[in-house]
Amino acid sequence: MNSNEKYIKRCIELAKNGLGTTYPNPLVGSVIVYNNEIIGEGWHRKSGEPHAEVNAINSVKNKSLLSKSTIYVSLEPCSHFGKTPPCCDLIIESKIPNVVIGTIDPFAKVAGAGIKKLIEHGKNVTVGILEDECNELNKRFFTFHTKNRPYIILKWAESSDEFIAPLSKETQKPFWITNEYSRQLVHKWRSEEQAILVGTNTVIDDNPSLTTRDWTGNNPIRIVLDQNNRISKESHIFDNQAKTISISKENINFNNNLALEISNLLFNEGIQSLIVEGGRQTLQTFIDANVWDEARVFKGEISLTEGTKAPIISGKKTKKEQFLKDELLTFFNHD
Repeated sequence: MNSNEKYIKRCIELAKNGLGTTYPNPLVGSVIVYNNEIIGEGWHRKSGEPHAEVNAINSVKNKSLLSKSTIYVSLEPCSHFGKTPPCCDLIIESKIPNVVIGTIDPFAKVAGAGIKKLIEHGKNVTVGILEDECNELNKRFFTFHTKNRPYIILKWAESSDEFIAPLSKETQKPFWITNEYSRQLVHKWRSEEQAILVGTNTVIDDNPSLTTRDWTGNNPIRIVLDQNNRISKESHIFDNQAKTISISKENINFNNNLALEISNLLFNEGIQSLIVEGGRQTLQTFIDANVWDEARVFKGEISLTEGTKAPIISGKKTKKEQFLKDELLTFFNHD
C-alpha cells in the first residue's frame, strides 16, 4: 500500500463515523498530511454542518503548514453552494497545493466540476485512489443519484427448515427466530439506513415498532404498505418515535410493477436507502422485480415444520457467510 492509498483508507475510516447521520449527503472523510504526518482530519457528521474538508482544515493547529501540505478526501470536493459553502473554495483559500481524491462525485451539481475548479486554480490533483472502496462507501448515495432509486437491502430471518413465521400464533407481536445478538445487530442496521419498509400483514400480525430501541442511533423513517387502509392508527408504527409514510392506492398503482412504484415514490421523497423487513410477499416482490442490492438472511436453529415459507432469491448474486453464536448469517450482493 502506497502513501496515497494509506491516507485515503484513513479517509474511508473517518467517513464511516457518519453512517446514518449524513442523509441526504454522502459519507466523506478527509485528512491533511505534511511531511508524511497527519496534521488534521475530519469527517462530515450531519447535513447542514461543515463538510469533511472543512473539519479537517479547521483541526490543523498550525495553519501555516497548509501551504505545504496535501489534503486527502474520499469523495470529490463540492464546488457549489448548498447548505454550506463550496469546499473547493476553502481548499483554494487555504493555499493547499496538493489534492488527492478517492472517487468522483456523481451528483449532477458536482460530477467533475470540483476537480476542474481545483485544477484551474493551479492545484496538483490526483483522482481514483482506492476508487472501488470509496464507491462502496457511498453505495447508497451513488445508487440514488445514478439509478434514481434508494439503495435497497432485504432482511429476514428463517428457521432451519426455511420458514419465516409459524402457521398461527396467539399474540400480536413478532415471533422470534433469532437470538438477542442478531436482534441487536438488526437495530444497528436500522440506525444506518434512512428508511425501513414492511407490508400490511406484518403490521397487523406483529404490531412492530421498527425503531432502534436496542441500539443508540437514529430511528429510520417507517414505510408501510397499506393498499386498502386496513392498518389501525393505534399501531406502534404511528406513534411519535419516528416519521411514518403510509403507502396506499392513493399514492401508487399496486397493479403495476410494485417494487418500481415504491422505489419511484421513495426517490421522490429523497430517501436514499431502504431496509425491507417483511413480510414474505413484500420481500418476494422486490426479488422478483430484480429491484434490490443486498439481502441479509439469518438462519436460526429452530424448526417450524409448517408456516410461511421464506423468500427465494433468484438471479445473479454473490454471498458470504458468518456465524452469530448459533445462527448463520448470509449476505447476498446483487451482481
